[in-house]
Amino acid sequence: MTTPDHQPPAPEHSAPESRDRIYRSPSGLAAGVLLLAIALWLGIDALVSGHGHAPWLALAGLILVIPLVIAFTLRPAVYANEERLRIRNPFRVIVLPWGSVASLRSGYSNEAVATSGAKYQLWAVPVSLRARKRAARQQSRTAAQGAPTGGRGRLGSLSPVPAGPARAQADQIMEDLRELAETHEKSGRAQGEPTVRWAYEVMAPAATGAVLLAILLATG
Repeated sequence: MTTPDHQPPAPEHSAPESRDRIYRSPSGLAAGVLLLAIALWLGIDALVSGHGHAPWLALAGLILVIPLVIAFTLRPAVYANEERLRIRNPFRVIVLPWGSVASLRSGYSNEAVATSGAKYQLWAVPVSLRARKRAARQQSRTAAQGAPTGGRGRLGSLSPVPAGPARAQADQIMEDLRELAETHEKSGRAQGEPTVRWAYEVMAPAATGAVLLAILLATG
C-alpha cells in the first residue's frame, strides 16, 4: 500500500497593486520643453564660441538652470490608485495613504490635507481661474436649458466649483481624487502614515551649479 504524495501548498499571492492614474500639467510640460531648448541653445553657443570665463560661466549656469527647469515644469506629477495618493512636487515626494487624507481642497491652488493637519500643494494640478470662469459660463448656459447640476462630496472644495459636465480640467481631476479618497479611505490596504522624501537628485545638481557660478563670479 502506497501513501499518497503530499503536494506542497500553493504560494499565497498578495493582491496586485492597482495601476496608477497619472495627472500632469500639459502647459507645464510644454513650457519645460521650451525653456530647456532655449537654455541649451544659449548655453551650448556660449560654450562653443565664448571666450575667457564665458564657457565656464555657461557651464555652471546650465548645471544650475537645467535641474530647476525640470523640477518646476517636467517633474511635477500626481499618481493615484486604490491605496494611496503620491504627489511629486519640485523638491519633495509625498505619499499619502487614503486613510491619512482628511480633505482635498481647491481654492487658488489645489492641495491635499492630511489628518495630522499638514498641507501639501499639488503642483501638477494648477488652478486656472480662466478655465474655471469659462466652465462656469458653459454651465450657466446648460442650466438655463434645464440640465441638472451636481453637488459636493464630503471632501468638498473651499470655493465654488462648476458641477456637471462643464468643469475646468483641474477641478475635474480634484473631483476624481475625492471620489477615490471617499471610496477607499476605509480599506485596509489604504491605511498608514504619510511619508515625505526630499528630491536630492534635483537639489544636489542645482546647488552644485549655484556654488560653481558664485565662485566663478567672485574670482572673475
